[in-house]
Amino acid sequence: MEELAIIEAPSVLGLRPSGVQDLPVALLEAGLVAGLPAVRAGRVEPPPYDPARDADTGVLNPHGIAEYSVRLADALGDVLDGGRFPVVLGGDCTVLLGNLLALRRRGRPGLLFLDGHTDFYQPSAEPNGEAASMELALATGRGPRLLTDLEGRGPLLRDEDVVAFGFRDADESAEAGMQPLPPGLHALDLDGVRASGAATAARRAVERLSVGPRTGFCVHLDVDVLNDAIMPAVDYRQPGGLTWQELESVLGTALAAPGAVGFDVTIFNPRLDPDGTLSARLAECLRRALSARTRTGNAGE
Repeated sequence: MEELAIIEAPSVLGLRPSGVQDLPVALLEAGLVAGLPAVRAGRVEPPPYDPARDADTGVLNPHGIAEYSVRLADALGDVLDGGRFPVVLGGDCTVLLGNLLALRRRGRPGLLFLDGHTDFYQPSAEPNGEAASMELALATGRGPRLLTDLEGRGPLLRDEDVVAFGFRDADESAEAGMQPLPPGLHALDLDGVRASGAATAARRAVERLSVGPRTGFCVHLDVDVLNDAIMPAVDYRQPGGLTWQELESVLGTALAAPGAVGFDVTIFNPRLDPDGTLSARLAECLRRALSARTRTGNAGE
């Protein structure tokens, strides 16, 4: 049975200190790992938050994000070296950069990107300079070199090694000035997921990421991929989204795959969930999906 290693990554350097930094504690207290073979693998504290937009890059906290990404990658590296499966609890979506850096040090990673937004802004178009709205662009090499060439490794991802899954912001974001996803990146919006069914769409996404020269893929979850009616505890709300059942099916399929090598959860804001109801429901959904991983015994495969 493969052991999970929980890393707390409460960084809001790419967003703002709105409450997202409380995600790790809220989910763990809600029973995220109850009954699962899991160990606590530490907490990576971010550097101080600077609310001033960087003049050179147009991004909030770019140097802090770069530094934090390296330290988070080190923590993931220790977990991977120990043969455990890393589960990173953010934080905002920029924690993805550290996760990918750890995998990029080891080869050519893929990414299943579950997010209600495509997060493909450039700094000139992002109104607040928030890197949490541009992390997929940064990970594929588009943006300031400080964040696209971490440790001189160039893009953390190739376009063809990404599946963007379940987003529903394409028209709205294009009007706001976000660049479109590149043609080489496989994009499956919410309508596309629904057209084939979440389970089938997830299986096809995993199959795509499991072939070729990739050295495994990670799964990124921004909880705003869920329907706003059932998950309002996020900072940027929009109508529609996946159901709890659909998300559990997608995550269970992805995490059970032998090629999956890591998982992160971001953007849930416990301060918008005062009675803890959403924390408990999210923890239950994630616990069930992670149990699919531990049941498969993928360690060493």
